[in-house]
Amino acid sequence: MALRRTGFYVTCAALAVLFLLPMLWTAYSSVSGDGVDNYRRLAVYGGGLGLYLFNTTVVAVVAVVVTVVTTTLGGYAMARLAFPGRNLLFLVTLSILMVPYTTILVPLYILLGWLGLQNSLIGLGLVMAVLQLPFGLFMMRNSFEALPVELEEAALIDGCTVSGALRRVLLRGALPGIVTIALFSFLASWNEFVAPLIFLTDGEKFTLPVALFNLQSGNLGSVDFGALQAGVVTSALPCVAVFLILQRYYVRGFTSGALKG
Repeated sequence: MALRRTGFYVTCAALAVLFLLPMLWTAYSSVSGDGVDNYRRLAVYGGGLGLYLFNTTVVAVVAVVVTVVTTTLGGYAMARLAFPGRNLLFLVTLSILMVPYTTILVPLYILLGWLGLQNSLIGLGLVMAVLQLPFGLFMMRNSFEALPVELEEAALIDGCTVSGALRRVLLRGALPGIVTIALFSFLASWNEFVAPLIFLTDGEKFTLPVALFNLQSGNLGSVDFGALQAGVVTSALPCVAVFLILQRYYVRGFTSGALKG
């Protein structure tokens, strides 16, 4: 038993080092040489680092809010409400996961044109929310199904409406699933590159990943690796911070969202 436990810890430590090494090397590279100058060049590149961080934050916030609200209400309806075609609708929604998302970017681009949201941070946020809906709906449906029906029945007997029971009772039990969906949506929106590259044509609206891709200077398009590494660190820090803050909810959300009963 002791030998097995030791092997487990050694394996976990080796995997941790394997995953942390690229991050540590990137952080070291961003401050090697004149590290302050690397971050200074990053800060003044293009429209400025603050502008790109703001644009990325707007897209991420829109995606998270739309994803959480839509999948929470949809997951509750799929889990608790009986209506014709419920299971078929759920299966059709899940089938979107089998479609490479790059194949639907062109139809979404045309749709945003009809809505007047092309080259818009709000439109890009809505696109990112659409891409997260199938997984979010799956998680939230299972999260609500894992909660005892008696909780909702007791709230209804006490005089709550259906919306009141959802807001005051069920949302608390489904909080780990909600946080998990929010975390996934934030990470996907914050780090997305292909969709912003296609949907944004104004350089002042570029998100941080696109700005970092364009971070080139010198002759023949040589890459400023020092500033680029500083940009990678700057982009990764919010993701690491959000994950560490929400880590316990994230783990509980996967547990409650993956199992029923």
